Amino acid sequence: MSSLPDPVLLDERFFSDPHASYTALRRDGTVHRAVAADGAPLHLVTGYQQVRDAAMNPALSLDKRHARTGGRDGASLPPELDSHLLNRDAADHARLRRLVNGAFTARRTRLLRDDVQEITDQLLHRMASRPRADVVADFAMPLSMEVICRVLGIPPGSRPDFREWTNTLLSPDPRAAQQSREAMRHMHRFLVTLIDRKREHPADDLLSELVLAQENDDRLSADELVAMAFLLLFGGYHNTGSLIATTVMALLTHPAHRAAFASGELPPHALTEEALRWNSPTMLAVRRFATHDLRIGGTDVATGDRVWLSWASANRAPERFEDPSVFDPHRKDNPHLAFGHGPHYCPGAALARLENSVAVTSLLRRFPDVSLIGSPDELRWFVSPRSRCLSALPVSL
Repeated sequence: MSSLPDPVLLDERFFSDPHASYTALRRDGTVHRAVAADGAPLHLVTGYQQVRDAAMNPALSLDKRHARTGGRDGASLPPELDSHLLNRDAADHARLRRLVNGAFTARRTRLLRDDVQEITDQLLHRMASRPRADVVADFAMPLSMEVICRVLGIPPGSRPDFREWTNTLLSPDPRAAQQSREAMRHMHRFLVTLIDRKREHPADDLLSELVLAQENDDRLSADELVAMAFLLLFGGYHNTGSLIATTVMALLTHPAHRAAFASGELPPHALTEEALRWNSPTMLAVRRFATHDLRIGGTDVATGDRVWLSWASANRAPERFEDPSVFDPHRKDNPHLAFGHGPHYCPGAALARLENSVAVTSLLRRFPDVSLIGSPDELRWFVSPRSRCLSALPVSL
């Protein structure tokens, strides 16, 4: 009688080179028994079609009350930051989405183009005063932070160090639990104060619209408002900044594509879509729980089991993408899952695409001779199960 293979340990070593880890896993199948850094057992889904189908499967719930642990989930945020879109199902999710969509519209995104360009130009002007810069610290992260803060209406004088807080929350080290709790307390305290201010003095910004958002007699509750603000701030800052830095890195390390981009042969939107596929800023979907026994990719999943969907692995699955490890922005068929799939598709996708297009185009136009300092092999990545982000991207201007 054959025994089951040992579960995969999803620890710091696994995520230090996630694409290599996922490549090795996919050779053995599309669904794998695994153990998270906190010791929780789970099923890790790595195949493209299996991830895509699971994202649409209503039997996989985002509500942690379906967890085998009886509602306890070590990967969850505290209740005051937990009542957001990514933890709701069906009608409850649809209700929150309708209220948010009323404020986060395509029209608002289009109107932000001038703001994004203004912020980009200011950052590039500062960079021009010195011969070297770090694209991550000096450009990508400040740009994404400034944009999302303008969108939400966070005053310039009251923006705490979200980069430090988010890096703490994204750490795969279970020993950082105390620091994570402290970072979440800081975030919660800041957002509660800010929302109270918006309720008393609403302005022309997204957070004020969320405070006032109403459909019939339905409004966002106090906890839902705080959680939604946290989700938009966290995603709009860290994920978009990661995308910008990765896209710049891809061009600096692929001279032929850089030349095509500079000549106009390679359009910004194609560059952005391939960067999203090649190094997805969000590597894993929010955990799901099986509401009844089911099978995924031929693997039995029991009621209450935790399931993780890997967007990053699906986006490099060889059964869906030709030469998936190759950065090729000229791909004709690129249905990546970097923004998710199904009802939980990222509401900020259009804004992230806009920021990346403006940022990368402006950087290469302002500094046509920009070059990477050192070898690509020397670049270091922030190690996290959730996010794929460069720690730094040193360049000569």
